Amino acid sequence: MKTDRLAAVRGMNDVLPDEAPLWEAFEARAIDVLRAYGYRQIRTPIVEHTRLFARGIGEVTDIVEKEMYSFVDQLNGENLTLRPEATASVVRACIEHNLLYDAPRRLWYIGPMFRHERPQRGRYRQFHQVGAEALGFAGPDVDAEQILLLKRLWDVLEIGPVRLELNSLGSAEERARHRAALVAYFEANADALDADARRRLHSNPLRILDTKNPALQPLVEAAPRITEYLGHESLAHFEGLQELLAARGVSYAVNPRLVRGLDYYNLTVYEWITDRLGAQGTICGGGRYDPLVGMLGGRPAPGCGFAIGVERVIELLREAGERGDQTACDVYVLHQGGATYLAALHAAESLRDAGLDVILHGGEASLKSQMKRADASGAAYAVIVGESEAADGEAAVKALRAATAQAPFAEQRRVPLAQLGEAIAGALATEQESISGTN
Repeated sequence: MKTDRLAAVRGMNDVLPDEAPLWEAFEARAIDVLRAYGYRQIRTPIVEHTRLFARGIGEVTDIVEKEMYSFVDQLNGENLTLRPEATASVVRACIEHNLLYDAPRRLWYIGPMFRHERPQRGRYRQFHQVGAEALGFAGPDVDAEQILLLKRLWDVLEIGPVRLELNSLGSAEERARHRAALVAYFEANADALDADARRRLHSNPLRILDTKNPALQPLVEAAPRITEYLGHESLAHFEGLQELLAARGVSYAVNPRLVRGLDYYNLTVYEWITDRLGAQGTICGGGRYDPLVGMLGGRPAPGCGFAIGVERVIELLREAGERGDQTACDVYVLHQGGATYLAALHAAESLRDAGLDVILHGGEASLKSQMKRADASGAAYAVIVGESEAADGEAAVKALRAATAQAPFAEQRRVPLAQLGEAIAGALATEQESISGTN
């Protein structure tokens, strides 16, 4: 009987070896920028209590109502959920471990999130985010700092053009007044609403402003704006942010329709958007969530953060022709089996002791076949341990790449096994210095 082939769950994708280097390159650059701004890593569990997200995100949001992967632990009956986002988890960890007792915190995270929605380009059921949270900072200076951090990252990645849109949601009281005005407005125009808007009318009317239905755009454009309900303090915070961005020459547009579907946001909200990914053009969203620490049971403390959609940024990098470092190793070690394998094993370990990445050929094959494998690996050098080399305690070294054509091993020559690691490490360092000097 034929066994059915297994496949990944729809919307949960493998990252294959040829794709992984691009992910690694993005993650390394993102981490470098985050560290440059004083952010430290935090790692939280993928599974949390369901009530964490119901309380923090809001029970009437689409995420909690329709998108969360939730289940009952059969061992103890606990209601658990695969995290749909990380901010609530980070705040929970800060409260649980009392991280805010002596000073504010700048934290960053990376990892998979889970939402049950229809998979499409840039929107998957398992997706990845790199994000940051600044807890304990009340002023617009941290909002501006995070936006500057992100602008620096886009510049490093060279993925432009990416535009910045800003808005302010004000305080909870101001949002409540705006919400009441929205409900009254949309109730007066109920005949023009689609089914989704009618469903959201009394539970989450802000989300109607974010509709993608073209027929609703004129109605949404004429709806009451949150900026009409902002008080002095909220306006001062928003204006302070804009002044700081202008001082650093950051271009932006104020979008009064920019909202958030999560209950914990207040004051600043922003998005970085590209026109190169179609409908999924938002590559990063962020903003302030001052109420969240208190909502989750901690001593009230302000917060501000952002999350980058990794898959969407990877798409932009791929379109730009980036592939990451596809080199599998520095050195490929060949042998003729038998006693030569043991000598080749010693050679490979000595090369690794010298800090080099090494592939030792597995199994038996002709040296010609092994040399093809060595060339395909992307290695800079081939190390050959044949019977005569093994007998003499040596290895033959040959440069494989055009960049090493003028290197000490452009012509194949023998090196004593005891000096092999030092010789090749030195040759690679010389090559790198030559490349740096040329650039």
